[in-house]
Amino acid sequence: MRIVLLGAPGSGKGTQAKLICDYLKIPHISTGDLFRAQIRDNTPLGIKANEYIQKGDLVPDELTISVVKESFNKEENKGGFLLDGFPRNLHQAKTLQLILAENKQYLDKAYLINVSKDTVLERIAGRRFCSNCGASYHVSFNPSKLKDKCEACGGTLIHRNDDEEHIVLDRLTVYNKSIQPVLNYYKELGILETIEGNADANDIFYDICSSLKAV
Repeated sequence: MRIVLLGAPGSGKGTQAKLICDYLKIPHISTGDLFRAQIRDNTPLGIKANEYIQKGDLVPDELTISVVKESFNKEENKGGFLLDGFPRNLHQAKTLQLILAENKQYLDKAYLINVSKDTVLERIAGRRFCSNCGASYHVSFNPSKLKDKCEACGGTLIHRNDDEEHIVLDRLTVYNKSIQPVLNYYKELGILETIEGNADANDIFYDICSSLKAV
């Protein structure tokens, strides 16, 4: 199964992505993780992408599409996947369709996790990420048992620069402007499902599972 997971920064995509991928036994392709790996390895693409990320700007389409397309070449992603953080605009959405069509593939579902601005700000204020492996935590909803250390690898947990409130508000403005054409596109394709995202994570996952059973 091939799924796109859409939602504003702080909508809970990462949490739901893990639950869905565990449930369906499919790989999780996160553009954030892909870029962090490129940055960590100090690749030319990573260096270029980091210039935008540090300013709180979105990485340009050509860089984002390149890193996503590269991930599709991995053997473990050829049988299905969940895309998290891509596409962010109509050009990316249409390009994704073309990339999949080249391999006679298609998307099964596009889920939008819909949340309010207040919920987004509350969630992002408490987000912490492992500086080593990228694992995510939240000081209130999903704290690490090791306090300021990652449970998975022992790395230091950080509050990213692009999670500062003024940067998040700017990102939300850009997101809201660019995502509506994507939603319209997937609605026309008949694969869009909107999920109420202000609820508890388990309730959100239950709604998604109910929808998946109908596919």
